[in-house]
Amino acid sequence: MKKLISGNEATAQGVWEAGVSFAAAYPGTPSTEILENLALFKDDVIAEWAPNEKVVLESAIGASIAGARALSSMKMVGVNVAADPLFSFAYSGVTGGLVLVSGDDPGMHSSQNEQDNRHYAPFAKIPMLELSDSQECRDMMRTAFEISENFDLPLLFRMTTRVCHSKGLVKPGERAETPYKPYVKNLAKFNLVPATSRKLRVELETKLERLAEFSETCEFNRVEWHGSKIGIVTSGVGY
Repeated sequence: MKKLISGNEATAQGVWEAGVSFAAAYPGTPSTEILENLALFKDDVIAEWAPNEKVVLESAIGASIAGARALSSMKMVGVNVAADPLFSFAYSGVTGGLVLVSGDDPGMHSSQNEQDNRHYAPFAKIPMLELSDSQECRDMMRTAFEISENFDLPLLFRMTTRVCHSKGLVKPGERAETPYKPYVKNLAKFNLVPATSRKLRVELETKLERLAEFSETCEFNRVEWHGSKIGIVTSGVGY
């Protein structure tokens, strides 16, 4: 049975279906309702607010290192606050999958600027998914954790106000019970002193090469053929 739900509600649904065990967020439009809806799955997901966005991401990083799938969610200006751990964690990589939701606000409906956080993905050298409607929020969130774990990288999940708050029909699914991955003390992966980071920096380029190949065949990167007179490359709500 399909449900008429917002992008934020659909994102929470996708997080739950992906088998996520821990979620942290800092409230701010347009992303607030993601954690509010995740809190309804209290038997399966630990969902908590944090005092700022840096703590949000670092809490999720801790859960990821311990072997759980983890979500961190905030509005776009909050990613500036969380940038310090984000850039470093891109070097070390994950244990359990980690997804960072950025609720961008084109048009500044409730924000002090109009920054475009898509630029954070190539800047931090991590993969990104961008959504166009509620169904994609659910579908892509499930896949986001698989990408994170397969490529050993945190993933940026870029939403916008119109997607977050608009409603659409969504076909929900069942929860994929994802067991915790065993924690292994690994200083060569998580102890980011310069000698370690220099080696991880080289490995990161190899991961990006694999990601580039994957993007060519990813189910969400598609061609819709309606003729050869004009071509449009688009993503997100612009689609």
